[in-house]
Amino acid sequence: MQPYVSGSSKDASARDFQIKETLTATLKNRFATYGYQQIGTSAFEYYDLYSSIAGTVNKDEMLKVIDSSGKVLVLRPDMTIPIARMVSSRQAATAGERLFYVQNVFRQTDGELGSKESTQAGVEYFGENTAENNAEIIMLAVHTLRDLEFANFKIEIGHAGFFKELIKQAKLSRVEIEQLQAMIQSKNTTDIETFLAGFELEEELKIAIKKLPHLHGNPAYVIPQAEEIVRNDAMQELLQNLRDVYEVLEAYEVEDAAVFNLGLINNMNYYTGVIFQGFVENFGKPVMMGGRYDNLGEQFGSPLPAIGFAFDIDDLLQARKQQKLSVPEPGAPDFVIEYTAEKQRDAFRLAYQLREKGLTVLTFPAGSSGGSVAAKRIKLSQDGIACSPLLDEWADEDKETLAQLFPEEKGDE
Repeated sequence: MQPYVSGSSKDASARDFQIKETLTATLKNRFATYGYQQIGTSAFEYYDLYSSIAGTVNKDEMLKVIDSSGKVLVLRPDMTIPIARMVSSRQAATAGERLFYVQNVFRQTDGELGSKESTQAGVEYFGENTAENNAEIIMLAVHTLRDLEFANFKIEIGHAGFFKELIKQAKLSRVEIEQLQAMIQSKNTTDIETFLAGFELEEELKIAIKKLPHLHGNPAYVIPQAEEIVRNDAMQELLQNLRDVYEVLEAYEVEDAAVFNLGLINNMNYYTGVIFQGFVENFGKPVMMGGRYDNLGEQFGSPLPAIGFAFDIDDLLQARKQQKLSVPEPGAPDFVIEYTAEKQRDAFRLAYQLREKGLTVLTFPAGSSGGSVAAKRIKLSQDGIACSPLLDEWADEDKETLAQLFPEEKGDE
């Protein structure tokens, strides 16, 4: 009988896993340099946590289970909501908290039936809505993409409120708004025009909505074009907010990596302010998504403003592979110790001392196939100690360890 193997399995070889871990370590190191501390949340959450919050993950995408008490749980479909709950529900929630995570999320997405699990690495900053705070987190995303050696990438920056303020004047139903959002995101101007023709709207409002997909590119072009469709003070204020963020990005000297996209609409409707996505060259979907969500904490009893983003680790790996960027190979052992039977005790003692220094050591009986692994080699036998390469090519601390354990040996092969 053949063992069952799931068609949706994402099992990885040891090499693939180590490559993923190396990339993840790069992200974690960069997040830490901006003052973020790592946290984690439970893989299982109560279904009510997501069903009771407006604008969260599509309920059809959640993977549900029932616990022994009959309560419905979901495998964690999103990281922002449980982190916001954790921070906001504290008795003394404090602004200025910087948190990062590397965890799996679980969703069943239409068209991707085999893909239910992905790894996200992201940050959440709980602080007031200022141009400096918004720009810094975008700068962190830019810095991280540079660390990953992507030569050509762009951060598309928009504002969740711009579309909401504009569409508020059209008085469409929720379903109609979702249909229009999909057309704007796909920049399908023909369908947008046909769709709007079915409603009795002011002509100026129709023109403004149809213009949204084209408000994309250099801020020097986008801002004047957006000014033409501003219809109230709130939209003017949102546009000024984007100008202010861009000025801070200029101070960071990363303005070349930023473009504006006022047709950018995030499917997570809890976003309230600046939203952004990261794209790398020749990769057809964003590798990073984020934005400001100032009202989410209120649903957990604490109005704590926040902004964050998340990288999809699997997409980053695929994008690096597509661009033929160098793949960090798993590290080879620092030492291989080969020993004869009478020198086994000495070999194990030497291996222990080297491992205590944080070095990787493999040990093999003389003549075994494992002795072919490339590394600094030490052979222990009745004839003494032989080293390859020659001992004078070793680091001083390694020579010292060997000399302490075997003070009378010459050590060269």
